Amino acid sequence: MRLHKEGKTFVNVTGVIFGIFLTCAWSFAHVWLWVCAAISFILFVFMFRFFRIPNRSFSPVKGALLSPCDGKIVIIKEVEETEYFKDRRLQVSVFMSINNVHINWVPVNGKVKYFRHHQGKYLVAWHPKSSEKNERTTFVVDVDNKGATEILFRQIAGYVARRIVTYVKEGELVMQNQQLGFIKFGSRMDLFLPPGTEICVKEGDCVKGTETVIAKL
Repeated sequence: MRLHKEGKTFVNVTGVIFGIFLTCAWSFAHVWLWVCAAISFILFVFMFRFFRIPNRSFSPVKGALLSPCDGKIVIIKEVEETEYFKDRRLQVSVFMSINNVHINWVPVNGKVKYFRHHQGKYLVAWHPKSSEKNERTTFVVDVDNKGATEILFRQIAGYVARRIVTYVKEGELVMQNQQLGFIKFGSRMDLFLPPGTEICVKEGDCVKGTETVIAKL
């Protein structure tokens, strides 16, 4: 099991704290030291699970939009997208709880046509206004490099998540299964698709990054 680079510091620090408390508890045999050792061990395991890179079997799916992250489908509806398209789009939102790994993957082949990072608030990630009010990163992938099919993705920081990391850049060619970024702790990913797109999931479904087909383009 590999560990994501964004979490090595967290895991190392919690591991050291656990080691200190375990050594002290073993040496002095105080109950409160054993309790602290147990709590720090649980925190260490949580950090390791959160920042792990899961082993996934990946096969390219032509004409399909794969899930960009692990999580739960919380929104499927047609909305007005006001940042880039400025028209009606089909929004699909995936909520990532603290129990999910928070690696984000590129869900479709194409070229990054637009990229912007926005400072903002830290509303809970499932809040309807979090897509517009929270700290977020927006990027658009031109699927056919002709502008005919463009998909907008938005990484959204939640109440706990306070840092968004994005690896892709404007003008870059990207491919399915490529790591596009990481959001530290609870957060959300929004996808804005052309109206009439065939959606392959429903609200309440749990999805897996690089494996679950969200939609057919």
